[in-house]
Amino acid sequence: MTLAIQRVRSKWAKTKVLNRSSDLRQYVPLTKRFNRETLRSMLEEYEMVYVKPDSGTFGKGVIRVEKTSEGYRYQIQKDARTVATFDGLYEGLQRYTGKKGYLIQKGVYLLKHQKRRFDIRVMVQKNLQNKWETTAILGRLSAPHNVVTNYHSGGTMMTFEKLMSEHLSASEISAYSSRLKKLGTAIGRQLSTAYPNLKELGADVAIDTKMHPWVLEVNTKPHPYIYKILADKSVYRKVRKYSLAYGGIKGKRSSR
Repeated sequence: MTLAIQRVRSKWAKTKVLNRSSDLRQYVPLTKRFNRETLRSMLEEYEMVYVKPDSGTFGKGVIRVEKTSEGYRYQIQKDARTVATFDGLYEGLQRYTGKKGYLIQKGVYLLKHQKRRFDIRVMVQKNLQNKWETTAILGRLSAPHNVVTNYHSGGTMMTFEKLMSEHLSASEISAYSSRLKKLGTAIGRQLSTAYPNLKELGADVAIDTKMHPWVLEVNTKPHPYIYKILADKSVYRKVRKYSLAYGGIKGKRSSR
């Protein structure tokens, strides 16, 4: 009997599992449960943070918060507001967070392509030998002035090589791609220690201005069809082949 594919909705739960690995901890931005005091202390230390729902899809509800010389600035999608006081900031954020479970994460200053932020989706799957394998790497370019890079929020899918061409040479890009593949399989192995029935994941990786990769979150129901845009059609064929083998593709699916 085939076991059901495991899905894990809670970002907090997945973050805690990743942080149990001494090797992976260096790639996970400091993440805490959102409350008034963690917001204050993390803004004091980092000046920019992201406030995000513990469970959510398509980048909905993600808020970028910055401490500025004029006070505080917060932005959700393309809607940005500035307030003078911390009390005003917290009150404004509560309109979005309400009583829902939210997290606060150290802000990462992303690399940019043509002045737009981007991050990387690393697709990792169980292969036909039931071993974790990184099967695809794809860039996600944010819509102008938007906080998130998700396709459903106006982001554009682009090849990793094109997005990185402004920052690294061709040989350096190839080496960095290999690094991300190793990171992807390490994430799969670590999450499997707590969730043994995972079969696929999409790791959202930010690369900062010092070229350090950061695992922003890991999605356990990634969208396999986005890889159709790649010129190398063998990538999508492999993604689809593995997904079919473990029952991941069952009609139209959403990204999580």
